[in-house]
Amino acid sequence: MSLLQLFNQGDAVARAVAVLLLAMSVASWVIILWKAWLLRRAAGDVSRSTAAFWQSASMDEGQQRVGAFDRESLVLPLIAATRLEGAGSLAAAGDRANQLTRVLRDALHRVLDKLQFGQVLLATVGSTAPFVGLLGTVWGIYHALTSIATAGQITIDRVAGPVGEALIMTAAGLAVAIPAVLGYNVFGRLIGRIEADLEGFARDLREMLK
Repeated sequence: MSLLQLFNQGDAVARAVAVLLLAMSVASWVIILWKAWLLRRAAGDVSRSTAAFWQSASMDEGQQRVGAFDRESLVLPLIAATRLEGAGSLAAAGDRANQLTRVLRDALHRVLDKLQFGQVLLATVGSTAPFVGLLGTVWGIYHALTSIATAGQITIDRVAGPVGEALIMTAAGLAVAIPAVLGYNVFGRLIGRIEADLEGFARDLREMLK
């Protein structure tokens, strides 16, 4: 029996579970493919951009050279933040070192938010998809046993088929969850490495300019 036939034979709850699993799978794969592309570019951008910056003769030259490598705008916001503005406001209060710490911290948070985007979705799908599939299985087994009981005589042949069909929902839930969990773990490690590089660059930049 095909999945389409199972969907057509299911009731509203079974169909809702199937649609939800499909939506979770599509969403997680879109995030996985997009983040794989983003983080691959980001890792190269950060290493090339920081190297180009420290080889420059001035801040202006460094910013221009970084612009040629920083395709994902991960390093440029940190450099731009060091051009302190807001004279006469609370943003300009305190000594220069404190101002640099604040603006670099804020810029770093914005950059990291971009890198972290989608991680919550992958974690949510990875943790909930098996239970959504289990719900579909329990509901399918309940209806299968109910229909078998009303049919009269119960044999193993009559039970095995419908129950086996219901268990497909559990397998579908795991099939949705496993890629999401793997993607979350792999991307988490990559983001951690890029974050460490950006934090080191921001710290060195602050020490140079304070």
